[in-house]
Amino acid sequence: MISAKAVDEIKDMASYLEAVPYDVTRSSLYSAEELYRGYDPDRDETFSTCYDTLTYEHYIRTGKHGTEARESLSRALHDHGINVAIDEFFREHDHLRCIGIMGGHSMKRNDPMFRKVVLLCKKLTEEGFIMLSGGGPGAMEATHLGAWMAGRDESDVDKAIEILSRAPSYKDEGWLKMAFFVMRQFPRVKDCHSLGIPTWLYGHEPSTPFATHIAKFFENSIREDSILTLAFGGIVYTPGSAGTIQEIFQDAVQNHYLSFGFASPMIFMGKDYWTEELPIYPLLTSLVEKGKYVNLPLSLTDDPEEISSTLHAFAESVKSKKG
Repeated sequence: MISAKAVDEIKDMASYLEAVPYDVTRSSLYSAEELYRGYDPDRDETFSTCYDTLTYEHYIRTGKHGTEARESLSRALHDHGINVAIDEFFREHDHLRCIGIMGGHSMKRNDPMFRKVVLLCKKLTEEGFIMLSGGGPGAMEATHLGAWMAGRDESDVDKAIEILSRAPSYKDEGWLKMAFFVMRQFPRVKDCHSLGIPTWLYGHEPSTPFATHIAKFFENSIREDSILTLAFGGIVYTPGSAGTIQEIFQDAVQNHYLSFGFASPMIFMGKDYWTEELPIYPLLTSLVEKGKYVNLPLSLTDDPEEISSTLHAFAESVKSKKG
């Protein structure tokens, strides 16, 4: 038998779940239109009242750690639904064709590396790979812009980047507006999908609308693990700092222990950056030589063709082993 007090508590919980600004019962990934519902890029003021902003403000107001039971349950239910939706996504897409692109959120749209990442991801998408990133600005946005532009001429890419460069940094006014303008001017010509996995923990950084599927989480630890574990086909590391370094060593641990039965490629794009400015690559190779790490398929290249061939060869090798 349930007490009258418990019944009242359940009713209170139900009322709370109904009142939060986000959908605790959703079982599908977000699209840009859903995440930014209510935002009109032609009217700047609408950003402050769109779904994503209202959810982020509620998240900050109730505390990043959500210590109150009702809010903790609300977030957990939401994130559970997103996890279920990710599983559904990979029932339709081959995990071995999922490639993660990691890199700095501060990479500007007018940075030459931004264009290189866009063109690489455009190429990989056209070759049948699914691009995945943390779903934010910088190298993450470049990842999904590349997938979005699949099938178009390189001249269209340059025109799109020129528009985006009117607001080079996510801190600049008009960053999100320019993205929607590009989507409007250059609609997708191929039915290619990409998966962005952002978090409201970093809600001050807008999520890129170029990702066709967006798995936005409250709990960043779930999100961080998902980014690395879902990229079965390998990860390309572009220039970044603290967050990217964390991802490199987390990925290295998964490969070292063969957590998923095989070791996926770890490709470092930006030779000067990874050997001189932030010499992670020589450190990793040294640790491998000393036996501190095993099963690290490391490579260092700025050549898109070499990156592509490495990823294709890995996917084929795993498939052949599976028979």
